[in-house]
Amino acid sequence: MDPVVKPTASEREDELDGVLLSAPQRPMTRREAIRYGVTGLACAAGVSGLAWYLFRQAREEIALTGVFRGGGPSDEVWTLWQQRGWVKEAAHYLKLGNNVQCKLCPNSCLLAPGDRSHCRNKVNRGGMLYTMAYANPCTFHVDPVEKKPLFHFHPGTTTFSLATSGCGFRCLNCQNWEISQKQPEETKDPTGPSLRLRPPLPPSLTLDDLRRLTLLPEDVVAVAEALQCPSIAYTYSEPTDYYEYVSDTAHVAHAHSLKNIFVTCGFINEAPLRDLAVHLDAAHVDLKGFDDEVYKRLNSGHLQPILDTLVTLQEMDVWFEVINLVVPTYTDNLDTIKRMCDWLVSNIGPDHPLHFSRFHPAHKLEHLPPTPVDTLVEARDIARRAGLRYTYVGNVRGLPDAETTFCPNCHRAIVERDIFAITRLNIADGKCKFCQTRIAGVWA
Repeated sequence: MDPVVKPTASEREDELDGVLLSAPQRPMTRREAIRYGVTGLACAAGVSGLAWYLFRQAREEIALTGVFRGGGPSDEVWTLWQQRGWVKEAAHYLKLGNNVQCKLCPNSCLLAPGDRSHCRNKVNRGGMLYTMAYANPCTFHVDPVEKKPLFHFHPGTTTFSLATSGCGFRCLNCQNWEISQKQPEETKDPTGPSLRLRPPLPPSLTLDDLRRLTLLPEDVVAVAEALQCPSIAYTYSEPTDYYEYVSDTAHVAHAHSLKNIFVTCGFINEAPLRDLAVHLDAAHVDLKGFDDEVYKRLNSGHLQPILDTLVTLQEMDVWFEVINLVVPTYTDNLDTIKRMCDWLVSNIGPDHPLHFSRFHPAHKLEHLPPTPVDTLVEARDIARRAGLRYTYVGNVRGLPDAETTFCPNCHRAIVERDIFAITRLNIADGKCKFCQTRIAGVWA
């Protein structure tokens, strides 16, 4: 965890707190951000250099993150959550008097006591930052690893997939908005009899069971082993926003020789990513576009942090594959797609697979049509011309070779797939069976 830094001028902490506590119960406007900054300047006299520097830096970084002012849980809910083991002190945050700033993702949420973070999972309780998304998954399932999608990582195996609620993005096209745009309290119920899932596993679980269920990191690993899954995938919502749960589970998984898969939008700061990557074996990264303005309109995020994530994963030797959802009128500009492919080749090399995925109307973009297949095919052709060796088209039935892996040397089909099933595998010891060329990936 990043160091918890306490300002030395305690007599000024209440004044700084008051700036935040007086903020409105809604996302702060730019005009208000400027106004509160001026107020902060006015009350800065006598504040120690370190405390004021940290506070000013926090103000500059927080920008417009959409923090939920006063949105933390009631004392009653908090007590119930603690009794179930569903809370834990957060990793990677700064303490600024009674305020805290989360340093997990670029949203850099600055929270006064009682506030809730942009991702909905973090709260300030008594001047400390806690996650409420711990050991309380709202969904889990056994998936083919190809569904992540990962095409070059242990093909044909299954992965135990789980998620909690919450996300630091607000994607207009979110496929899982029922959990990603919810608070943990909206998906779990700590008032009924407690239930902890451990082997031997019951034949089934009801929705009520799932809402009451506790799944500690050691339980996740035990369940994955009982289901004969060689890996655990942190997926469905955004695992960055249940980071503490992922980190602890991944550590236990490695101790039991299980692999860890991180399915992410990539919106995470470098320090927490490097801490986590030590226990990651593979990642699927959603590169949702290659234009910062589009990222803000479509996803409420920024492009550069995702590019930084790709570079860091490359440096940390974590196998990853990139997916690009081609959304009509947002991310279907072919010139932008070309720039994206050129960047990938220049910065992470030609061997990490790129999956172009077809958009289907969902959430707040139900009025848009599905992506034309011709657009996806042209995007794949652009990627190949740019030098990317492994390119795929997803969410399209009946398109020849959409998900086939070709040897970059002899150009023969070496992995053929039907949706999430492997129908032919011509790879041995990580090499093409026909010409012995090494194929990028993890081919156990």
